[in-house]
Amino acid sequence: MSNTARIANVEAGHYRIPLARTLSDSTHGEIGSFELVTVRLWDDAGYDGVGYTYTVGYGGSAIRELIEREVAPLLKTLDSTRPEAVWQAMWWRLHYVGRGGIAGFATSAVDMALHDLSAKRAGQPLWRFLGGARDRVPAYAGGVDLEFTLDELLAEVREYRAEGFTAVKIKVGRDRLEEDVARVRAVRRELGWEFTLMADANMRWSTHAAMRAIQALRDQNLYWLEEPIAPDDEEGHRQLAALGVPIATGENLHTEAEFERMGRRGRVAVLQPDVTNVGGVTAWRKVAATAGARGVPVSSHGAHDVHAHLLGATPNAGFLEVHRFGLDAFLTHNLQLDAGAAVLPERPGTGLGFKWDVLADYQVDGVG
Repeated sequence: MSNTARIANVEAGHYRIPLARTLSDSTHGEIGSFELVTVRLWDDAGYDGVGYTYTVGYGGSAIRELIEREVAPLLKTLDSTRPEAVWQAMWWRLHYVGRGGIAGFATSAVDMALHDLSAKRAGQPLWRFLGGARDRVPAYAGGVDLEFTLDELLAEVREYRAEGFTAVKIKVGRDRLEEDVARVRAVRRELGWEFTLMADANMRWSTHAAMRAIQALRDQNLYWLEEPIAPDDEEGHRQLAALGVPIATGENLHTEAEFERMGRRGRVAVLQPDVTNVGGVTAWRKVAATAGARGVPVSSHGAHDVHAHLLGATPNAGFLEVHRFGLDAFLTHNLQLDAGAAVLPERPGTGLGFKWDVLADYQVDGVG
């Protein structure tokens, strides 16, 4: 009996998903929809795997084309039981035009699908298959709410609390720092001092402006200030890290090397790799292990249905972000929350079951 299983078929899909409510942050402005790119793999032993990535509105067609034209023919020559070898093959096929970026998004979706397939083959949920450090992961509600009125913002955080969350993140980075400070103070008053509160600037500030913001927000007991400055500015992060408010970053770092440099030079308190853009499960776990060796926790960005598994298998896991770019309406099973924590599922693989017939109504054809 052979221990190998060739990748027999690969399909990629591209969808534009409308949001129930227009969201907003300091980088992307108002966001009414997001793009979803899916990958489905089948091996010649009859197992299947599903993965995905997403964008905030642009680039999805290029990611799908890269998967279909460049990655899929390569995959059909490879053994699905060797995900590290498959990852290396994709990296070296695309490194000259990639090393992150669109190539990273494409590789991420494929690698996620491959790990889904591998865990299904083993008959285990992915978090157990990867080591099973815990069966529950603390979660926070990740708001995308910069342009909400203050009344709308407070209503939303009350909803989060009613849903059982004990941690919430709001957006900052408005035109006037005084407005950010007033909003953070209002949310803190609403939720109380025992509630875990984070703030996210989405790279809006210069180092000097971020220093001013940290000074102004220091007394609000922020659990972290996320992405205050550009992700490539490791020296700036090092300077901010010395000011007494924990700094988190990572959703815009797309390679292991970028995370290694930020961890070593930037000295941030929390790293946030995103499985949908850092290179999939394979790369995400390497980033987490390197961070763990320095005593740095990893928290997630987006894709909470898959990140729950990865954090459940990671000793230095921090928070799971339950993101507003959710796929609940398109999945057969949704993430279960209990007392502010995600309860990890026992379904084999990632447990992702897309409602493909529902998704079909949002399919993007051609350049669209």
